[in-house]
Amino acid sequence: MKGPLGFNAEDLLQETLAMQRKLLDGLTLLPSVDDVDYGTTAREEIWRDGKVALYRFVGTDTPVHATPLLIVYALVNRPYMVDLQADRSLVQRLLALGHDVYVLDWGYPDRSERYQTLEDYLLRFLDGAVDHLQAQSGAPINMLGICQGGVFALCYAALRQHKLANLITMVTPVDFQTPDNMLSHWARQVDVDLLVDTLGNIPADLMNASYLMLKPFRLNVQKYVGLLDILDDKAALEDFLRMEKWIFDSPDLAGETFRDFIKQFYQGNGLMHEGVRIGEETVQLSQVTLPVLNIYAEQDHLVPPDASCAMRGRIGSADYTESSFRGGHIGIYVSGRAQREVPATITDWLKERSR
Repeated sequence: MKGPLGFNAEDLLQETLAMQRKLLDGLTLLPSVDDVDYGTTAREEIWRDGKVALYRFVGTDTPVHATPLLIVYALVNRPYMVDLQADRSLVQRLLALGHDVYVLDWGYPDRSERYQTLEDYLLRFLDGAVDHLQAQSGAPINMLGICQGGVFALCYAALRQHKLANLITMVTPVDFQTPDNMLSHWARQVDVDLLVDTLGNIPADLMNASYLMLKPFRLNVQKYVGLLDILDDKAALEDFLRMEKWIFDSPDLAGETFRDFIKQFYQGNGLMHEGVRIGEETVQLSQVTLPVLNIYAEQDHLVPPDASCAMRGRIGSADYTESSFRGGHIGIYVSGRAQREVPATITDWLKERSR
């Protein structure tokens, strides 16, 4: 029987009872959920400079691809989104496909890193890690740059291309001022000098709050309401908590690097105008002539497709490939489709170049 507002009273009662049971099951289940962690694959430290460390992932089989693959992640999050858990690990899929996989961990900057610059990150830390890998392999390496790490990889390729065999970028912005880039609109209005001069290093909580406010309802309300649907599912709860832990385990950002990055990339859109300077050197994308694979996400709200596809025609390489992924900025690492498609795309592309 329907009520005055058109609701079926019996259906509403059953829904209420089902939710009540789910909440009661959740109260029983939650105490049994252990602390979760990310970074499922064994790894060994092989090089370090201060807080920055280079790790080699240890697979169960000997790599069949001789060229090392170095993953360069962003500064604003920990790099283990690429190795979140056993069934959501880009690293494990790449290892299974025979790659020798490494990751550069930027660490957690503190006040002693307040004056570190982009030159330090690219031409000291990144270059040092590449030199170490080259000394081991005796040949140029492959580099996979992700998000801001992809920007770093592009700049590094423009300055030190002879040390690289192939470059892969994922969800990497080149045009920082596309009309649909809300983060860019905000960043362009920031008085970055006042911010850095006042705070020194930029707190991780401030950065996280900014990202969450790009989609305030979805990221601050809807996902926690959705948590009610999985309260009786221990595996799903652990997946949710693991993702939350990664999101909020973010490093502070070295003040001078933040100042330099916002000014040169967001406010100056330097990659579009060949106006980026790293120390005394100028980045010119036209100098990037090695093979490049650019993977972007079609529903990315942080790096819109147009921002990434702007690479086309601006680098000097005659061997440039684009690959789109149907998903968002995080889904490209962890979704089931990503686990099937992204590592295979990278592997097939590298195989063609190795011939």
